[in-house]
Amino acid sequence: MITLYGFPQTRSWRVSWVLEELGLDWHYQLVNIRQAEQRGHDYSQLNPRRRVPTLEVDGQLITESMAACVFVAEKFGDGALLPAAGTADSAKHQQWLSLIISEIEQPLWNMGKHKFALPEEHRIPALLPTAQWEFAKIMAELESALPEQGFLLGDNLTVADILLAQTLNWAKRFEQPLSAKAEAFRARLTERPAAQSALAKETASLG
Repeated sequence: MITLYGFPQTRSWRVSWVLEELGLDWHYQLVNIRQAEQRGHDYSQLNPRRRVPTLEVDGQLITESMAACVFVAEKFGDGALLPAAGTADSAKHQQWLSLIISEIEQPLWNMGKHKFALPEEHRIPALLPTAQWEFAKIMAELESALPEQGFLLGDNLTVADILLAQTLNWAKRFEQPLSAKAEAFRARLTERPAAQSALAKETASLG
């Protein structure tokens, strides 16, 4: 049994998207962070860091979104969404995953933390221009590597494509400028039926 604990428009979307791309049977369990449910005793037993998402697969818990996406693809993908281990494409894929998590997502998350996520007394608005500059800088550096068509590694969708598209969606929500190429990539990927069905399943959980 597969259960994803999450909240719409958070990192849980990247995991639900992978699940939908693979056509798996899974259950979405809302953790309403607006009501601080992630801090409750029951959820903290699943995820001691009290963050979303948490993925549960036959009793096994995975609490980091990238790890959850890769785990699902390895366990259920049958060659889909991941390049073959040990290949040059696998190395490129690992490189993209690292860049997305450590360089592209982080300035956006810093914006989120210092706008709304952190307790108000710990927010530092003066950090926002630096975070905006960092995001613009890494996107400019990666501009030539973004594909005009298709995906990051060519003709096959990978976990890295899903993570990047979801992260660029954050950028759009945070009103960060995207180049025409980056915006086209974001729109092309998030228009996929699996992306939309995953988002709809998450959103419906709010009732």
